[in-house]
Amino acid sequence: MSTLTVPVESRKQTLAKPCRFCGTALKQTFIDLGMSPLCETYPSAADLSRGEIYYPLHVYVCQQCFLVQLEEYESPENIFGDYAYFSSYSDSWLKHCENYCDKMIKRFGLNEQSFVVEVASNDGYLLQYFVKRKVPVLGIEPAANVARVANEKGVPTSVRFFGTQLAKELADQGRCADLIAGNNVLAQVPDLNDFVEGLKVLLKPDGVLTLEFPHLLRLIEHNEFDTIYHEHFSYFSMLATVRIMEAHGLRVFDVEALPTHGGSLRVYACRAESGAHLIQESVRELIAEEESAGLDSVEAYEGFAQQVRATKFALIDFLLTAAQHGKTVAAYGAPGKSATLLHYCGIGKDLIEYTVDRNPYKQGRFLPGSRIPIYHPDHIRETKPDYVVVLPWNLKDEITTQLQFIRDWGGRFVVPIPKLTVS
Repeated sequence: MSTLTVPVESRKQTLAKPCRFCGTALKQTFIDLGMSPLCETYPSAADLSRGEIYYPLHVYVCQQCFLVQLEEYESPENIFGDYAYFSSYSDSWLKHCENYCDKMIKRFGLNEQSFVVEVASNDGYLLQYFVKRKVPVLGIEPAANVARVANEKGVPTSVRFFGTQLAKELADQGRCADLIAGNNVLAQVPDLNDFVEGLKVLLKPDGVLTLEFPHLLRLIEHNEFDTIYHEHFSYFSMLATVRIMEAHGLRVFDVEALPTHGGSLRVYACRAESGAHLIQESVRELIAEEESAGLDSVEAYEGFAQQVRATKFALIDFLLTAAQHGKTVAAYGAPGKSATLLHYCGIGKDLIEYTVDRNPYKQGRFLPGSRIPIYHPDHIRETKPDYVVVLPWNLKDEITTQLQFIRDWGGRFVVPIPKLTVS
């Protein structure tokens, strides 16, 4: 397999890169995971004779604002213009979104006169529930292939990247939002300041913004290093998030801890001058927890690499032992995070024969870099592997329930994160 590696700049040049929020020169490494291709580029059979571009996965933590971040090696236009991720293929995620819809309607009194906007709205997975409850919506989604699915569902969706310019256009049209939702998008924005400023512009005077994203503290505690990939430019603590919001005239007034994606936050914010939303104790409690964990000093970030290496060694050891004993190993899922896991651990088709995925867009294609083939989930029943590695480990309960039939031939599940478990 041929590969094209993007040359890494000199160490001096790399260290001079500025923080994407505060501009401070980045000097402190959080973790260096080597090289990896873009995680949502799935080669077809026709692409197998061509090389793939690999980029560094070297993550820094800003010593001034403590924003953890990757350099922008590819533009959002190249990453998200035609996207392979469709949110609606996870039943548990859809239930999470329907619960969110009902909660927002009840808490903030949304009705037929309200206006809800979701940035990075994907295939309408969330806004469809507001539409069913007759709350007017607008989705903003840069991937045309994904937005097309949303529009077919009856979810009005604009094919645009969100930022200050689009927010001003909508505000000038009188289309400011009572509620803005941003689920797992903040991490995918290289121009963070422009994006957050746009959120403020689009909010009504007493409107509410909710942002969901994986919590950096849980990423560290639970060893979730595979959630680091090029499509995720930044990784957020509550401390950094509050600073970023305040810099753009937004006030965080509530926060919830969520089980999604291995441990996420749902942050609630409003315009700083709004008197409609009082700061809840949850905000102070979470900030105190992060400070207690040391996230306001660089020392707390220095031990992460060691625990990640231990996970790598355990997974490789298990797969090598399975191969030596003639056991067959398949995987379930083709999530973006699998690219980081497989490349950092050096795992290819010799150790995992294939994977399966419910998304028809990915079936018949191959995982980036490793070229592990992706099949329909029925392929597991047909081939009866001894082990199934659950790559989207955050959905392990849903997936293991769906695949209980592998017990019929003695099959077992392997979950690599936060630590290797075989059941």
